Amino acid sequence: MPSSDVMFRPARRDDVPAVIDLLADDVLGKARESRDPQPYFAAFDQMQREGANHLIVAGVGGLLVACYQITFISGLSLTATRRAQIEGVRVAASHRNQGLGQALIADAEIRARAAGCGLLQFTTNRSRENAHRFYARMGFTPSHIGYKKAL
Repeated sequence: MPSSDVMFRPARRDDVPAVIDLLADDVLGKARESRDPQPYFAAFDQMQREGANHLIVAGVGGLLVACYQITFISGLSLTATRRAQIEGVRVAASHRNQGLGQALIADAEIRARAAGCGLLQFTTNRSRENAHRFYARMGFTPSHIGYKKAL
């Protein structure tokens, strides 16, 4: 799929149901995502108020086929390097292995640089071995071990 066929844009509230479908369309998502859209709409509204937290969607021919969330974080570590955190990277099953993932990461890099970031980072589930290989091909290094604690 030529990257010129892909249109990236900030998500609108009416994109939320399609994004829920993307998040739920994998082994992990099936078990952890809800079909109740209300918490997702509330989260989207909160993201809009935060200003540095963005949901980006990709369309091909009018169909929403990919998404990611990017949050810009200012901090003091690494000589006050501003960073971009990406989350919820998803490509519809019908559009995988066509270069859309590369275009998605390239879009995230452009947005991160434009926001003054010197680092693009993310976490990925240990079980996503295909994703690990993809991110390595995209130039990312598995430099840290992540920990999470449910609250």
